[in-house]
Amino acid sequence: MSGQVAILHGWSDTSKSFLPMRQYLIANGYSPVDIQLADYISLDDDVRIEDVAKRMQVVVSAKIESGELIPPFDLIVHSTGGLVAREWIVTNFPDGMRCPVKRLIMLAPANFGSKLASMGQSMLGRVLKGWNNWFQTGEEMLLALELGSPYLWKLAQRDLIARPGEDPIGPYGPGKVWPFVIVGSRSYSDGLKQIVGEHGSDGTVRACAANMNTVGLTIDFTAQDGSVSVSSWGDRSGGTKFPIAILPDRDHGSITRPDLTGSSAPDQPDQLSKAILRALKCETENDYQAIAAEWQAVSDGTAALGDDKASLDRQFGPNNSLSVEQFHRHMQLNVYVRDDYGNAIDDYFLEFYDPDKSGTADSVAFHGEVLEDVHKFGKAEAFRCLYVDHAELSLSYYTDGKGGVRNLAVSISAAPPGKNVKYFDSLKDGAKGEVLVHSDDPEVKQSLTARLFRNTTHLIEVVVPRRPIDKVFRLSRVP
Repeated sequence: MSGQVAILHGWSDTSKSFLPMRQYLIANGYSPVDIQLADYISLDDDVRIEDVAKRMQVVVSAKIESGELIPPFDLIVHSTGGLVAREWIVTNFPDGMRCPVKRLIMLAPANFGSKLASMGQSMLGRVLKGWNNWFQTGEEMLLALELGSPYLWKLAQRDLIARPGEDPIGPYGPGKVWPFVIVGSRSYSDGLKQIVGEHGSDGTVRACAANMNTVGLTIDFTAQDGSVSVSSWGDRSGGTKFPIAILPDRDHGSITRPDLTGSSAPDQPDQLSKAILRALKCETENDYQAIAAEWQAVSDGTAALGDDKASLDRQFGPNNSLSVEQFHRHMQLNVYVRDDYGNAIDDYFLEFYDPDKSGTADSVAFHGEVLEDVHKFGKAEAFRCLYVDHAELSLSYYTDGKGGVRNLAVSISAAPPGKNVKYFDSLKDGAKGEVLVHSDDPEVKQSLTARLFRNTTHLIEVVVPRRPIDKVFRLSRVP
């Protein structure tokens, strides 16, 4: 049996919500004195995630010194609590070797943001969450949580992926901290929370935004010959695959209640309860990787419910009101565009299309059926988050329904910063760069590394060349 367990709540929540979790752990062999419930401020506008992590280090260190908390202990986190835990770990234990936490069990963690964060910053959010807090909603924390935020980029670069040339040290992996992600795929069915419901999410957090397995890419258009290079970023975990279980019958609230029986397969042990105990009892590296494989099968089973309505009816009964699209696998493309001097470019346009076909039909098919949402980060529009339905991409876009196939490319164009400088080409207005993403040609396909992964967030840095016009600098011979 594992040792002590600490529990960390999410934004706008308190530890009181986790009393049922405490009772559940006690019922499964844990002692009440071994369960610590943490509280932190999340609705005051001046508090940042880094502030909470800094205080967390002081409190945890004091409890360890007093003997009240004995490492290694396990940490269960929910939603924003996942970012607090990651910030605390990578700041104080960047190599993971001396971290007092061994198992990091993340319930619907907002590892790559939440659509709800933007709403929380709005007047609606202040009415719903700030009424009793002088209309404060935790603005700094919500900015960090916003889809595609610079904070989420920086945190991932510190603990998950390394830019080319950086030392790929990180806190997770063999002999270090073991993260486990458990997230639902059911949106809320009633109340105001339906407003932010999305396919592929639990009503608050997208499954692909919860996943700790991420990808970093740099697309560089700055070569003088006009060619484009695509380079992959390093993996700070040493190639470790982090377990993620996507459950079909849990939303963002019920993912914290293993004491409640889920509606899926009532004649079987509840998947949430089984997953939490499985993670808490993980003892070896081999077992950790075995869990990753087991949970992949669970996630595949959830995705299979998106194949047809008959699958849903067999799982949830013929009178269910669920849609197959709810269980589609999605992916996020978090894009940051800068020039070759390192300056952010806010005004740019991305277009997806088949490069081998003329007309706009294929572009319309992608942008209308595959691309479900585009979010510009409010304070820096160079950062954007694209939400893509991977099932529609694979089943509808790549096969056009007429017996043909489509390839996929993406182009980027940017508004010039002024009259003397343009992007890509100093002599041409509207110049753009293009990169091939998918090709059905076997020879071309072999030259393309796999670039888009389902249930995954991709951090994609795009580097665009500035081209000054001729008169910016001239040399003239004096007669």
